[in-house]
Amino acid sequence: MVDVEIIPVGGYSDFGRNMTAVRVGREAVIFDMGIKLDRVMLDEDAVFDEMQPADLQKLGAIPDDTVLKNLNAKVVAIVIGHGHLDHVGAVAKLAPKYRDAPIYAAPYTMRLIEDMSRGFRGKERLIPNKLVTIRAGEKRDITQHLGLEFVHMTHSIPHTAFPVLHTNRGAIVYGLDFKFDNMPVIGPKPDYNRLKELAMEGVLALVTESTNAGDETKTPSETIARDMLRDFLFGIENERDGLVVSTFSSHIARIKSIAEFGHELGREVLLLGRSMEKYSSHAAELDLVDLPATTRMHGYGKSVQQALKKVMKNKSKYLVVATGHQGEPGSLLVRIANKELPYRVEKNDQVIFSANVIPTPTNRANRHLLETKLNMQGARIIKGAHVSGHGSREDHRELLTMLEPRHIFPAHGGIDLQSQYVELAERLGYRMNETVHVMRNGQRYTIPRERGH
Repeated sequence: MVDVEIIPVGGYSDFGRNMTAVRVGREAVIFDMGIKLDRVMLDEDAVFDEMQPADLQKLGAIPDDTVLKNLNAKVVAIVIGHGHLDHVGAVAKLAPKYRDAPIYAAPYTMRLIEDMSRGFRGKERLIPNKLVTIRAGEKRDITQHLGLEFVHMTHSIPHTAFPVLHTNRGAIVYGLDFKFDNMPVIGPKPDYNRLKELAMEGVLALVTESTNAGDETKTPSETIARDMLRDFLFGIENERDGLVVSTFSSHIARIKSIAEFGHELGREVLLLGRSMEKYSSHAAELDLVDLPATTRMHGYGKSVQQALKKVMKNKSKYLVVATGHQGEPGSLLVRIANKELPYRVEKNDQVIFSANVIPTPTNRANRHLLETKLNMQGARIIKGAHVSGHGSREDHRELLTMLEPRHIFPAHGGIDLQSQYVELAERLGYRMNETVHVMRNGQRYTIPRERGH
């Protein structure tokens, strides 16, 4: 019976830069390699190819994987659960250190990794690892002793999956990030049947997020956000006014709703910015979304400038979808507020924020400054057209009931959020430091061997 060790590398002491290593005997698998956006001046369109991994680690922007120097095992796979930057953004920086380990990801996530591998200008291959696409429902042998499968899950980006590592001591489920959405706007609902089957087969450990574990509710379906957007767009007089919506460029379901409602309003929908173009075009290429024919994408400088000049000739004909909902310096909406682009905010122009502020001091300050500037220019700011992509307490309760893991490792947040998760787990019979474990970045925990397992 081999030792199984859980090694938090990033994402256990704070939000972002998610990365976990699992050692099974003399073999190890790394899950996720993310970045922490607010540690450097990055926005969704930013590029940091020129920065070295060691410098980014000093800034706390990417995981500090020096804890893996004494791993005493070979890294045999890198597994990415979904395409958000806090899970995949550091792949080009860290994966080359483990160049013999293939990278496994779902098709949409793999498109994003391929973009990173080509570099900013597409002139070099930054990721030497073999890239292996795996779909939800598929199982692969990683080595003679380890297997991998992806279980379909819902979140706020296409092709989110729970990677499951199969060992001779049971399954290890990597459950970052998720919500139980039974009425998703894109794709099927979660694969509950497979989760229940895993429980019957035996789940040794669950690594999961603790983001909203203290919220005593169930996270609403994306359909609810769609209904709110419809109400905001159709319920307020806006026939002659400018209309700007800001949301996550990776939230394809939300962008689908915005584009469809813009089409119903008789407006041409403009998706502006590199990230908007990238995420939406990949989704269309993979037949994950069919945007109205009136939707246009403009990713780069001159194209964006020309599109906004056209909008200013008659704002009532267009709906602008822009990055910048966090107030990120350099993002499109911030540049509009700073009057750096041809678009001018005028009295009664509507700016709809279809995203909540990610709760960091930097984001809160940036967003406050953005709203202040928009208000001073006469904008009608409308907030609240959003539901979280992260499960709340009842989602977590359901997951634990379905999987029945023998050990739990809450991640994705600081100790305040992890402690809220522990409170829930203890209600379900788990014991602090025995079967539910609060870990910090850089620590290691070997799961005790049990009789009968």
